[in-house]
Amino acid sequence: MKNITLALFCVFAVLVGNAQIKTPQASPNAKIEQTVGLTEITVAYSRPSMKGREIFGDLVPYDKIWRTGANENTVISFSEDIMFGGTKVSKGSYAIITKPGKKSWEMYLYAETTNWGAPRNFDMSKVVAKATAEVFEVPFQVETFTIDFNNLTNNGADLELLWSNVYVAFPIETLTKEQTMASIDKVMQGPSARDYYSAAVYYYAEDMELAKAVEMIDKAIAMDGDNAAFWMYRQQSLIHDKAGDRKGAIKAAKTSLKKAKEAGNADYVKMNEDTLREWKAL
Repeated sequence: MKNITLALFCVFAVLVGNAQIKTPQASPNAKIEQTVGLTEITVAYSRPSMKGREIFGDLVPYDKIWRTGANENTVISFSEDIMFGGTKVSKGSYAIITKPGKKSWEMYLYAETTNWGAPRNFDMSKVVAKATAEVFEVPFQVETFTIDFNNLTNNGADLELLWSNVYVAFPIETLTKEQTMASIDKVMQGPSARDYYSAAVYYYAEDMELAKAVEMIDKAIAMDGDNAAFWMYRQQSLIHDKAGDRKGAIKAAKTSLKKAKEAGNADYVKMNEDTLREWKAL
């Protein structure tokens, strides 16, 4: 009986130890995603509410660095390079740090995104771009802090911040024209060496139209010239052999072996040596 009681006590202790009470967050997490031209922009942030408090000039002091939300950093991510405040910003993720004022706000895109709240020691060297926006008073109260995108065009959008009776908007300029022209130029130039290589490997793997596979892998290597890598020559050797061209396969395998040795890639050295021995060419 004692053993049964002890066992039940242990099970109860484990269950209690593993139990976790779930309660709502005071400032729940939110994420917004917006396509602007050809750029994907995402903002992840926490949303505090007024709850009867005076916000700007009190809870959020004027002319002081603010985390722009609650909890962890508010983080904005760009899939492509953008312009912010007249500065080109590389694609990636940045913390949004603001300095609210009575008549205008400053916004900083901050390279460090792992702070809880605003950085303790704000470092201007980590500011990749900054902008200033005018404050507008709205004729109603926005209970919960809100970030949104508005005034969308192919070339930009406004990043809007609203809370209490305050509205500010920071323009983000995308490089859509530049990106579109680069895409057009690329397509008009035709397939790249990697396109030909990928197609050739697919044809080889599926054992279909090997003559085309040979044509495409040869084209890929010709386009890369002296920069063609050992792994490309390895595929060329396998494709030529499968297509019945053992002489061409041996030549490609020997080139792959030489380049693999130069690159210090032991795996490809071994694969090529094993294949050349099998073909009685080594």
